[in-house]
Amino acid sequence: MAQQNDTLRYEAGEPSPLITTVLTAFQITIVLIGLVVVPVVIIVRTAEQPEAYLTWAVFASLGICGITTVLQAFRFGRFGAGYILVMGTSEPAIAICLTALVEGGPSMMASLVVISSFLKFVVAARLSMLRRIITPTVSGIVLMLIASTVIFAVFHLLTEVPEDVSVFSAPVAATVTLLVIVALMLRAPQSLQPWAPIIGIVVGCIISVPFGIFETDHIVGASWVGFPSAGWPGFGFQPIEEFLALLPEFIIITLIVSFKAVADTVMIQRVSQRQPRASDFRTVQGALNVDGIGNLLCGLAGTIPNMTVSPTAAIVNLTGVAARRVGICAGIMFIALALLPKITAILLAIPAPVAAAYLLVIMGLVFIEGIENVVRGGLDSRKAIVVAISFWIGIGFQEHLIFDDLLTGSWRPLLGNTVTSGGIAAAILIAFLELTSPRRRRLEVDLDIESLPQIEEFLRRFASRIGWNEESADRLYHAGEEVLAIMLGYNEVDKHRGLIISARYDGTAELEFLSGYDEENLEDRLAYLTEQTEVMDEHEISFRLLRYYASSVQHQKYHDVDVITVHVEEITR
Repeated sequence: MAQQNDTLRYEAGEPSPLITTVLTAFQITIVLIGLVVVPVVIIVRTAEQPEAYLTWAVFASLGICGITTVLQAFRFGRFGAGYILVMGTSEPAIAICLTALVEGGPSMMASLVVISSFLKFVVAARLSMLRRIITPTVSGIVLMLIASTVIFAVFHLLTEVPEDVSVFSAPVAATVTLLVIVALMLRAPQSLQPWAPIIGIVVGCIISVPFGIFETDHIVGASWVGFPSAGWPGFGFQPIEEFLALLPEFIIITLIVSFKAVADTVMIQRVSQRQPRASDFRTVQGALNVDGIGNLLCGLAGTIPNMTVSPTAAIVNLTGVAARRVGICAGIMFIALALLPKITAILLAIPAPVAAAYLLVIMGLVFIEGIENVVRGGLDSRKAIVVAISFWIGIGFQEHLIFDDLLTGSWRPLLGNTVTSGGIAAAILIAFLELTSPRRRRLEVDLDIESLPQIEEFLRRFASRIGWNEESADRLYHAGEEVLAIMLGYNEVDKHRGLIISARYDGTAELEFLSGYDEENLEDRLAYLTEQTEVMDEHEISFRLLRYYASSVQHQKYHDVDVITVHVEEITR
């Protein structure tokens, strides 16, 4: 069983004090604002678009990221995660958005973003059908690749200072910032540790002033309050050839970014709870729906699409504050910054080496979270190969070390991104494993005690087919019987629900039960039983017996279906 998170001061549903809420939200804002603004500036200026459009794009991106960050903090129906899940500009989409701007201008890019945004709603609605492709292994690989990609950029930021300053300015500012953050995180009193990042950044900025790397030119030139009066590009589909050529790339990028959203949401759930609990994929579906709303709004506004920001969970880990009101406050700050250009300029003036030192810590934590995701999904020899191959393919394409001379035209922006190339490789390899695994046997019955004889016949016939002895067949049947008993125990009102059981053998017997019956997660209940010394009620007997018969149990809850996967090992003499 995973260890309890004792460093977490406020869970998602707990109210944090006002001062803690504001300071934590401010810390999130100053750290992540660059992930919202900088990609937009890079794309628009590289595409040589007018200054009026740049102003509009930055304004729209900040406002929409703020709105969707607030929405993610709520949970209403099938929308929202109910956690601190900050939205930022979609970095994997940089290359194709740049291509769209160059080929057809902002209006064509806006149309492409609007059309591709609907895919996220489809992924959210059908997430249960994609469960064998969007696995913890794939999600973990995506997180590792994101961290690796940003780390390369961080290393470049460490030396990004004006040419006329001292050669010691960058290493001194970065080293002092890093030492302050790490020292406070490792040895400061627990009450001071959550503020280690912001203290480190402030100290780093102060150290930077004498060296002349804390530049104020943009701050002086920025207005205090501003609302763009022009710049909205509208929509367009011309030239039609380029539009049709880029549409598949936008769709693929949207799908890959959806994989990332799944990983980010699973991760934020895990770090926002003191007691370890199984991931609720209804939360993931809610996050994807808000992600889709954000992309749709970005397209309507004519700016770069947004996505969930991976460092959010790492910041929650550092601060120990997961209260959802922090997400609401951070979103409001982004919206305010959209209307206060001077404040935005002050935050963006933080010297690159100082920001890099902080990001070094954050991305290290994101990488570790990716590894933990992979391990949590079960790391056998085959999945280890998937992780290794996908990771290095992503790094190789990102650094232009794999067939770079052959990547021309639309292939370069599509595969030249770590998350895209590595994520596609991981998804293909996982799909290959699934397709080449032994064929699943399937049974459809009513979720009713009267279906038990059919289930017994199905499971015993399956055990005979894979060559198991009678004792092993009994264990397999009893595991299925206890899952049915548990599901019936929480389905007393609705007796007309269907049940689909599939079985396959691949080293161990894997039984998959598909239905829907209750709010409680079976994994959480089994974990709870490990802390109990006696049977509390008759319902717990089935839980305890299932834990005895099964080697592992996984429960995935979606809006449309519950999926319980049970592994049973053969009894050998």
